[in-house]
Amino acid sequence: MKLTWKKNNKRPITAISDHLPFDQEEEATRRTTTTSTTTDEEERCKDDDDGSTPVDDDPIRLAQSFQDQGNKLAEVGKYREALGKWESAITLTPDRATLHEEKAQVLLEIGETWKSLMAATRATQLEPSWAEAWVTLGRAQLNYGEPDSAIESFDRALAIKPDFVEAKEDRQTALHLIKKRKQLHSSGLSISENRYVVGEKTHL
Repeated sequence: MKLTWKKNNKRPITAISDHLPFDQEEEATRRTTTTSTTTDEEERCKDDDDGSTPVDDDPIRLAQSFQDQGNKLAEVGKYREALGKWESAITLTPDRATLHEEKAQVLLEIGETWKSLMAATRATQLEPSWAEAWVTLGRAQLNYGEPDSAIESFDRALAIKPDFVEAKEDRQTALHLIKKRKQLHSSGLSISENRYVVGEKTHL
């Protein structure tokens, strides 16, 4: 079992709004008269009249829309499309830890372990008291072949959330891998041969 995205245990996903900012912009465009004399100020007034907010004036709302769309795409396995949406959201709101954590999960799914490690690390830097982010970092470290570092991350998660079942299970996996590594080392394998990636379920 690859230690990545867990569809049944992830955080609740906020539903996508039926009226995204770019939908409102298209609707305003359709209402624009065919004359070329309409000014930007008049178009802005039209938006104000129908209660919408111009996209450029509300980057946080647009970033949330991109994040919600990315979540929906990830749920149905469209991981690269989801990454595209999250990257757009990160450009608008680079300090949102959830975006980096979700990005890390999906990068693991598509096998980009180093990028996942970087994204998960950023999430823990932004929200060091978020246990889920530490678990995601630990999984990235496991898949990168660093069980010792992974244990430290799982321990951080458990210090924040002592009853975190996933953190406990993944920590046991990391311990088993360290034990296996020591056995391989005692058999005379080199350090480079001693480095491996978590790719399937470990039997404890």
